[in-house]
Order: sequence, then structure tokens, then C-alpha cells
Amino acid sequence: MTVDMTAATDNPYLRDAVMTATPEQLQLMLYDGAIRFASQAKDALATKDYERSHDKLTRAQNIILEMQNGLRFDINPELCERVASVYGFLYRKLVDANVNRRPEDIDDALKVLRIERETWQILVEKVTRIREGAETVEFTAGKASSDKPSFSAQG
Repeated sequence: MTVDMTAATDNPYLRDAVMTATPEQLQLMLYDGAIRFASQAKDALATKDYERSHDKLTRAQNIILEMQNGLRFDINPELCERVASVYGFLYRKLVDANVNRRPEDIDDALKVLRIERETWQILVEKVTRIREGAETVEFTAGKASSDKPSFSAQG
């Protein structure tokens, strides 16, 4: 995953936060940015500032594309397909909002973005606890009824 450092280099705090973030935290930052830009675009649409709305929606779209490009299909193709379909939905809603100037499309995207962000926040907290040794993860390979290996996490 790559992060556009243009804005980050103007803000030393943001630059340091990006440079020291874990991959999970970077993903969370991308969600935060997409939510922020989509919300700003909705506000701009409300005041009929179409140039600003277009700029903010384009930035949110670019973040979604960046997240989609960061998917690792070689590691978990099935999960990546599901996540890619969510990203595809988000991207289409943001493009539709941009073309048709419909705040409802932004609302649809924001609803999903907030759910996804909340899910990532839970993941970041769990991974942090695991890294700090507060929780352990035990992977046990076994046979489920479908004869696929099963994994269990304990914590």
C-alpha cells in the first residue's frame, strides 16, 4: 500500500504518524480520509460549491482505489474478492455522486465506510493487544466437516 505523501509533507505531525504507523493503522487512516473527504463533498454539494465537491469526491475515490490496489489476492483470494466488491460499490457511489450531484449517493457510501472503519478499529485494537502480549492467538489446523483446515483464535 502506498500513501500519497504530498499532504503529509506539509504537516510534520501527519508525516510522522504515517511513517510510524502499522499497516493496520494506515488502513484506518485511509478510511478516515475517505470519510472526511466524502463528508466535505456532501457539505459542498449542499452549498452548490460543485468545484469543491468534485475535488473532495475525487480525493475520496482515489483513496478507495488505493485500498483496492492494496488487496493481496495471492494471500486470500476469496476474502479479497469480497472486499473488492465493497470497494467497487463505494467507488461507484462516489462517482455517481460526483456525476449526478446526489448527496444520497454520498450517504450510501458514508454508511458503508463508517461500518468498515469501525471493523478496522476493532482489528487494530485486537492486533495491538496481541503484539503487546495481552492476548495470544493459537492456530490449530484441524479438519472441519468440509475437510478444509480450520483455525481458531483465542484471546
